[in-house]
Amino acid sequence: MNTRKNIILALIATIMFSSTGCQKFLDTQRQGEYTTEDYPYPSGSGPYDVFLYAAYNDLRSYGVHATGFFLATSVRSDDADKGSSPTDGGADASSMDLFPVLPNNGFSNGMWTAYYTFIAKCNTVLQNVETNNNIVATDAQKLQAQAEARFLRAYAYFNLVRFYGRIPLIDKVLAVDQYNVPQSQPAQIYAFIEADLQFAAANLPVSWDKKFVGRSSKGMANGLLAKVYLTQQKWAAAMGAANMVMTSGQYDLTTPYNTIFGETGENSKESVFEVQATASASVPTDNGIEAIQWQGVRAPGDWNLGYGWNVPNTNLENAYEANDPRKARTFLYRNTAATLASPNPFKTVYGETTATTWENPAYNHKVYTNPSFRALYNNRAGRWMNMRVLRYADVVLMYAEAANEVGGAGNITAALAALNSVRARARTGAPAGTLPDVVTTDQA
Repeated sequence: MNTRKNIILALIATIMFSSTGCQKFLDTQRQGEYTTEDYPYPSGSGPYDVFLYAAYNDLRSYGVHATGFFLATSVRSDDADKGSSPTDGGADASSMDLFPVLPNNGFSNGMWTAYYTFIAKCNTVLQNVETNNNIVATDAQKLQAQAEARFLRAYAYFNLVRFYGRIPLIDKVLAVDQYNVPQSQPAQIYAFIEADLQFAAANLPVSWDKKFVGRSSKGMANGLLAKVYLTQQKWAAAMGAANMVMTSGQYDLTTPYNTIFGETGENSKESVFEVQATASASVPTDNGIEAIQWQGVRAPGDWNLGYGWNVPNTNLENAYEANDPRKARTFLYRNTAATLASPNPFKTVYGETTATTWENPAYNHKVYTNPSFRALYNNRAGRWMNMRVLRYADVVLMYAEAANEVGGAGNITAALAALNSVRARARTGAPAGTLPDVVTTDQA
């Protein structure tokens, strides 16, 4: 997806944003409100939050985490298809799926603009920490604000370098005469990302007050750093970064797999990096994220829950081992039975029987929304649902892969133990013999 272009960045108006805690559906402070009783924020970088919230808000933007994002990260794989109707999205969507992406592709250009806008907001935070003498802050508050901004910036650049390869590297707010920036090689971008994440991991808090769930933490920085190292095949470094998350005591695999992806699984002990969203009855799409709506079931009547993009396909279906419970939480099948078998393969996670009128044979069950919240918000879009970016299981599996690549008897044993811990959680409640422990490293 390399593209040759220079960018023109415009600083857009800041939008306030904050995360919510466990009572998000029943007793939620409106996201982004900044009140006198909130200041100074507990364990927070209060003096710079107005700038930080503008950056966090972009995690929920269409260009950062909606159609283009899952076209580039999921649909282009062998595990998913575009879905929807054949003509929806036109040639731009087809080229994203089939790889010949041209410079005028709307989805690609939309992501490019959105991610550089996101980066500009991160750089605005850093500029204010460094030069705005009107803001009174302690050294600790300055370090924490810098760490949050650098984590978010690293995440943006990590996606950009994987999407496009050579890209402009912008580490400051630009003056008008600095808008044309040449491309940097991927190796330079990765070195920059590593430096940002290392700084973030050293200076971010281990956790936040529950009111600010979703803000950047040490676990988020180390988890993303592990993925950055793994992408570059820096096995020992990836193993070390993942191990920092695993030994932090902040995360575990106790959340049942069946609930991880639904509303009740939000911000669970498995959540490492999760984009926060919410809604209200009066404003059903308030402070939400479009990623869920774009993947919702596309069908008439009560099943009109979204646009039906990013659907799991038969390649992924065939990859599951027999009786693997994760398959049922991934595939939401169109009903094709004249009479229902037992157990019923055409039920949603909330017990509804699916319909025969669906356009696609299956949809993404992981983003299927709770019917009670649809009724509460008088809305079917699902924008209140959080987006999972990095789970603890991802970190454990990255550790397993890295340890196996590093090699040596001790590391191989550790790799198998990590891998089998994820399989053990997944097989809970399944028939005996499902997902048995892997005992050698040469198994397919």
